[in-house]
Amino acid sequence: MTAVEIPGSKSITARALFLAAAADGVTTLHRPLASDDTEGFAQGLEALGYGVEQAADRWRITGRPAGPAVANAEVYCRDGATTARFLPALAAAGHGTYRFDASAQMRRRPVAPLTRALRELGVDLRHEEAEGHHPLTVVAAGVRGGALTLDAGESSQYLTALLLLGPLTRDGLRITVTRLVSAPYVGITLAMMREFGVEVTRELTSDGEVFEVPPGGYRATGYAVEPDASTASYFFAAAAVAGREVTVPGLGRDALQGDLRFVEVLRRMGVRADVGSDRTTVTGDGTLSGTTVTMRDISDTMPTLAAIAPFASGPVRIEDVHNTRVKECDRLEACAANLRAMGVTVATGDDWIEIHPGTPRPVEIATHGDHRIVMSFAVTSLRTPGITFDDPGCVRKTFPGFHEAFARLRADWAL
Repeated sequence: MTAVEIPGSKSITARALFLAAAADGVTTLHRPLASDDTEGFAQGLEALGYGVEQAADRWRITGRPAGPAVANAEVYCRDGATTARFLPALAAAGHGTYRFDASAQMRRRPVAPLTRALRELGVDLRHEEAEGHHPLTVVAAGVRGGALTLDAGESSQYLTALLLLGPLTRDGLRITVTRLVSAPYVGITLAMMREFGVEVTRELTSDGEVFEVPPGGYRATGYAVEPDASTASYFFAAAAVAGREVTVPGLGRDALQGDLRFVEVLRRMGVRADVGSDRTTVTGDGTLSGTTVTMRDISDTMPTLAAIAPFASGPVRIEDVHNTRVKECDRLEACAANLRAMGVTVATGDDWIEIHPGTPRPVEIATHGDHRIVMSFAVTSLRTPGITFDDPGCVRKTFPGFHEAFARLRADWAL
């Protein structure tokens, strides 16, 4: 059995940083993810005047329930979507003028549903160039709160940013959500808010799902960050296609992250997966069955499945993944184009991709600067030697040590 230590969850680390900054007191985060995205988030907090102390396996954040400690700040969000979407909401709860900008990649990604909602709450927010995109400036004077309607069919991060903001408002928030994608990520948010002292209620109504967020702020705590389930998917997929066994400690049946459900997809394809109390083990025999699967709620693992789909005995059809077109790149099209370059037959639609069995030939993968494209097609390379990447280093976004970890896996398996 090969055990792989997966770094902390990016999604959980970003939420924990927001919650710690907003809480009354000092919070210690244990085993947070150290990557380009999370380092960018932490530096954004520092630019806003929050105290952040980083050690190897724990970060200490001094919270400020009243908002940023400075009246003016420039925040560069790098490529981080959570940074670019969560920090403007946090800054809105304070008093001052805060400008946010991001990389060219992040500038292309939309934030319009969130910024419309913040304006609806009375926040003075101005886009400097393209409406609904970075750069933007928040002239903050606190947020009163109240009721609003949100379309989160493009990204659940819009809803998460507002949920996290809710306890910092004077009156709380009542959010009616008409559409929602990646719902398990909202479950992560609500569970973590509970750990920091806030209970959100939710109910289904004829108008949509309604979230009631009370005012009153957060309390500081100690918080352990679980391993990243999206990252674990590459190692689970590797075991499936290589006919080996891999165990990821720290991810078990009580894990917060919905992306652990990727192992259920592997089960449907004939792979053995055992989810224990504190670890998950996947055992493959090198064979995979074709399948049709809806991945709306675990869409970050769509490229993982796409990259191993050619090795299945029948077509693999992945449905309801339109939101993957507005990630770091158009992931649906990036997967399709790379697979076609390998000689694999692929069909696509607006929100689906169907991949037929084939024998991929080695090519240079066009990564589009997307960490998930690199890590997914690294799995393909286990059975297609000679695959290279035009930007292998972009994995630093979430897993700087990925290539070294994957090389160790190959060595352990003598591949």
